[in-house]
Amino acid sequence: MKRVTKRLWFRATLYCVVGIVTALIGVVVGPWLPPEFTRKLGADAVGSILTILASSMLAVTTFSLSTLVSAASAAASGATPRATGLLLEDKTAQTALSTFLGSFLFSLVGIIALNTGLYGEGGRLVLFVVTLGVVALIVTTLLRWIDHLGRMGRLGETIHRVSQNCEQTMKAYARDPLLGGQAFTAVPPGAIAIHHQQTGYIQGLNMASLSAVASASDADIYVALRPGAFCEPTRPIAYLVFHDTDATLKDGITERMCQAFDVGEERLFDEDPRFGLIVMCEIGSRALSAAINDSGTAIRVVSNMVSLLQPLACTEPSPAKVLPGVFIRPIEVQDFFEDAFLPLIRDGAGLLEVGIRLQKTFRALASSTNRDVAQAAVSFARSSLSRGQAALAFEDDRQRLQREADWINSLART
Repeated sequence: MKRVTKRLWFRATLYCVVGIVTALIGVVVGPWLPPEFTRKLGADAVGSILTILASSMLAVTTFSLSTLVSAASAAASGATPRATGLLLEDKTAQTALSTFLGSFLFSLVGIIALNTGLYGEGGRLVLFVVTLGVVALIVTTLLRWIDHLGRMGRLGETIHRVSQNCEQTMKAYARDPLLGGQAFTAVPPGAIAIHHQQTGYIQGLNMASLSAVASASDADIYVALRPGAFCEPTRPIAYLVFHDTDATLKDGITERMCQAFDVGEERLFDEDPRFGLIVMCEIGSRALSAAINDSGTAIRVVSNMVSLLQPLACTEPSPAKVLPGVFIRPIEVQDFFEDAFLPLIRDGAGLLEVGIRLQKTFRALASSTNRDVAQAAVSFARSSLSRGQAALAFEDDRQRLQREADWINSLART
């Protein structure tokens, strides 16, 4: 349901239903109004306004939709195709399109109702008042939409949206890295491997459903694939361990376990914290390509990684509840750093300014009280220094990078 509500058609459909109901509300309310309030109002006054709205709103809706598509295309070519989904889920854009489409249907239904004689004198008064409210709503939405169009599709706005979404997902992961389950290091012997017949990426995982299956089967479930992992029929998604060694796998258990894993064609941001880091890194890596050669964007991406990885170091796990019978591994800190920095270290090795920013970023992360984060930061700082020393042709640049990385040796001495 959360994904459905983010789709463009959902909000548009909701506004269309509201528009139709609003246009017909005068049929019900009109007869209850006193006659003296309705004598001076004719149907022509309302009908002309509705005709103007109907003709203009359809054109505005078509223009706004084409603008949204153009902004998504610009983000795909300038940043990364993985960021277009966030633009299409933009609430301001969806509200604007839905308002324009809902206003068009409101006007159309109102015109039809007027021409068929559904409204009495009181109904026309109600329709006139509601129409004035719709006009005010349209003007307000247009002003917000015009202001929003100045930023939509630009590279900086795309980076901001990806960073904001990734930060929320990282904070959610830091609060509950085990998704309500319990940690494990190895699957016990005798475990039964469960396979999913679909091929794709794990987009969502219903841990509560797995816990219910474990409780009903008197068993423990060890989750092998977290959201973001690639699933295919030969790779187990989970393991089932019965408490009773003589128990056997009953019909329906495998199907119920597979239903807890949502498999799709592409990765999503919602439950996959690594995907946000990958998309951010893609934007920086594309900026460092020879065709674009935009080191400033790469530096901005590297700087944003500090705040994105900060929840791993500062947030204490505090799950809302612990689900019995389900075990899962947390994501390794090394994996987070590989997703966030490995392509940037590789592609920016020959640029001194990028190498300096990377060292400053790693230095900030190495000061973390989280030992795993600090160790990963030092390791990647050394790798960045080695790549930079090998790629930089000018001796002064190599010395400058070495001075920026002296913090690694001083940290080792302390």
